Amino acid sequence: MTAGDAGHRRSPLRPGSLRPFTILLVLAVVATLAFLVVPIVAIFTESPPTRMLGHLDDPVVVDALIVTLKTNAIAFGLTLLVGTPAAYLLGRRRFPGRSVLITLVELPLVLPPAVAGIGLLAAFGRAGLLGEEVSALGIDLAFTQAAVVLAVMFVAGPFYVRQAIASFEALDDDLLLAARTLGAGPGRTFWRVALPLSANGLGAGAALCLARGIGEFGATIMFAGSLQGVTQTVTLAIYDALNLDVEVALAIGGLLVVISAVVLLSLKLVLLWRSSDSTSGFRYATSSSG
Repeated sequence: MTAGDAGHRRSPLRPGSLRPFTILLVLAVVATLAFLVVPIVAIFTESPPTRMLGHLDDPVVVDALIVTLKTNAIAFGLTLLVGTPAAYLLGRRRFPGRSVLITLVELPLVLPPAVAGIGLLAAFGRAGLLGEEVSALGIDLAFTQAAVVLAVMFVAGPFYVRQAIASFEALDDDLLLAARTLGAGPGRTFWRVALPLSANGLGAGAALCLARGIGEFGATIMFAGSLQGVTQTVTLAIYDALNLDVEVALAIGGLLVVISAVVLLSLKLVLLWRSSDSTSGFRYATSSSG
């Protein structure tokens, strides 16, 4: 390496040449954080926690919270139950039309919520594509809590399934093959090897799914309506309260911020714990083998 080459390599690190760009980066970070944080801060500024807590015993808020927790728990459980094996098949197998199926999984992610809602109504409403078949079973879906569950699954479920597909795709083929050669069947390999190894990715997808489901609005109001105590979720209650009492709307909004923050922090703590646990296990295995 010549002296000229060394000087050329060192020149980008000189403080004088980096200062303007560094200032630009700092300004970009400040502008981004200000834009993202100020609206959240404004909620708690306009409705301090003491005043916010005073509104949380409002029957509208209580009913909306119960409906939200109930419907999202059912939708989340069904998404995990059905979406996990579906994602495993799409993530691990190669067959004609696979890319088309994955695209169909991804499509709801880019659909406007209103389109999702009108699509559900056109499919499962009384006059919809499957309306007669559903009604023949004695089931009425539209404008019921079941409609809220379906709306949440349709809008939020793909967040989990797509992430799960990517997680299963990233698995080391040799590890799965080793389990099969040691006598584990396909089901046992899935439960004992694939799921634990994909836990971080599945957890991230599950958190995104849960957060998106709690915040769902458009598809729900189109397919389920906003009936207090029946189909009115927390987000729908905010919309209705905005026309009647802004303070109640702010209180519900603050509650949603807290719930979302808890979901996000819980995910980060779980991933951090799993990462440290995996590192400890690796170090223990290495020291034992030595």
